[in-house]
Amino acid sequence: MSVSFSSTSVSFSESSFAFQRPAPAHLCSNSLTVASNNFHSATGGGRLVLNVGGTCLCRKFRGLKLWLLERLSFQFQPPKQPKNRNHHFRNNLENEKGSVSDSSSNLRVPDDKVTPVESLSLLQTGLSGTPVDVGRKPSLCIAVIGATGELAKRKIFPALFALYYSGFLPENVGIFGYSRKDITDEDLRSIIASTLTCRVDHQENCDNKLDAFLSKTYYINGGYDNKYGMSMLNSRMEQIEGGSKTNRIFYLSVPQEALLDVASCLASSAQTQNGWNRIIFEKPFGFDARSSDRLTQYILSNFQEKQIFRIDHLLGRNLIENLTVLRFSNLVFEPLWSRTYIDNVQVILSEDLAVHPGRYFSGYGIIRDIVHCHVLQTIALLAMEPPISLDGEDIRNEKLKVLRLIRKLEPKDVILGQYKASGGAKVDACVNGLTPTYFAAALYIDNARWDGVPFLIKTGLGLIKHQMEIRIQFRNVPGNVYHECIGHNRDRAINELILRDVPDEAILVRVNNKVPGLGLQLDSSELNLLYKDKYNMEVPDSYEHLLLDVIDGDNHLFMRSDELAAAWTILTPILNEIDKNNMSVELYEMGGRGPVGAYYLWAKHGVRWVED
Repeated sequence: MSVSFSSTSVSFSESSFAFQRPAPAHLCSNSLTVASNNFHSATGGGRLVLNVGGTCLCRKFRGLKLWLLERLSFQFQPPKQPKNRNHHFRNNLENEKGSVSDSSSNLRVPDDKVTPVESLSLLQTGLSGTPVDVGRKPSLCIAVIGATGELAKRKIFPALFALYYSGFLPENVGIFGYSRKDITDEDLRSIIASTLTCRVDHQENCDNKLDAFLSKTYYINGGYDNKYGMSMLNSRMEQIEGGSKTNRIFYLSVPQEALLDVASCLASSAQTQNGWNRIIFEKPFGFDARSSDRLTQYILSNFQEKQIFRIDHLLGRNLIENLTVLRFSNLVFEPLWSRTYIDNVQVILSEDLAVHPGRYFSGYGIIRDIVHCHVLQTIALLAMEPPISLDGEDIRNEKLKVLRLIRKLEPKDVILGQYKASGGAKVDACVNGLTPTYFAAALYIDNARWDGVPFLIKTGLGLIKHQMEIRIQFRNVPGNVYHECIGHNRDRAINELILRDVPDEAILVRVNNKVPGLGLQLDSSELNLLYKDKYNMEVPDSYEHLLLDVIDGDNHLFMRSDELAAAWTILTPILNEIDKNNMSVELYEMGGRGPVGAYYLWAKHGVRWVED
């Protein structure tokens, strides 16, 4: 398609336009006549007749190119591409901007008609004569509520910058910080600048990217009236957006006691009408089943379920994302994934002394903070049936089925612990009473695939080392003809699949093989895929992964409301017993291996304890 008049042309690839010069009396007319009857499909080679003036063309039809592109944009939409994380958001969200800039070289205005200054102004003004900043209007705005808090400074802003630096955020993104502190845009930029770094394996143009990101960061002082503050946030966003179609993400990094008021005011005063709105909530999601249900109902009264993203940073680890990949894309694993071949599954998450529990423990304890979301979600992903697709809702549906089939926990299958000071170590002030810092339990899933298979959980703080892994132990080979060559400890000869995230991310498969040499001696060895040796790259932080999922609209790693309720159903009996002081809490040394009772729990369910 081409548009031509005098010596000025706008080229299009699929159809053409012809401009006919009217009588001189119409040279200065502001009218624009379109012979729509002559306009056919772009692929049909139709012609569009435009009657315009000649000598006053550029001055009278400012922004003609932009007007044409806007109304004909449907003809140039690229075909929908499959999901690709490599720069696809930069391409998709900047599509309108790219269309303008890519074709700007095809607009030629006679030098004797318009001066260079006037020519530049034509590209920056619309039909109404109002300035239009084509390259700077954001197509995505992200607001961090609680922008001066530790989580925002240490995790959220660095994750946003990493996405921006890697090309997963559009160049014209708008970043907004909201809190009660009386500071300026420059103050906020100074606060977060000290935490922003470029990846070790990508250092090109780091300073330029950093400056560009900070220039797109703005601050709003919400004060102590959130309704007024959210109105100010909305006004500032609209000012930056300039009336363009823009999507918004709100990250609520606020204390639980402030959550309801902030969410309500945000819903009524800060949502855009020109795009979608998505809201990220930080855990914990309630204190118990009743408070969680009230919180859920209140949130759902203000937002739709598809807008809500309940974030747990531990679910953003590569280990979790790899669970379904390993299982459903490898024929070697899927046929073995049942009670017929698997003896037990162990989910292990331990933190060492370097982790300070006060950052997320405030009377909630390890059950409400880690077990309720991270551990149960991990088990659900591990044990679910194949989803009908990779759509987030399809995966959530399968996870929900697993959670509803897990037996309610009984006190006899649970070990609680709390760390104590040793060697002058300081005990965290918020850990008191019966608040557990260690949890071990045996879960069972009552369905045909997993009937009788124990899922053993071990998670705690202040332990000997930081460890995060999943161990899947297989049954002994029935009638093994090599049993005499294995030795007296047959448990050490079982096959095992180990998915390790910390300390060194790896996939390990334990198999039995013959020791080289004369004679017949068997040994249990590991087939080792160590990520740092195989992949020469820096693994993105979990917040980067999850924030990109929110932008994508991919919600499979975020708990839906019914999943939330099902998880509370599993844990409520134990929480009730703790509240009634009917369960003992075993003390353990900081830097140790945890309560001794956990060893007996493993033995009770016929599982070999794996040494740290």
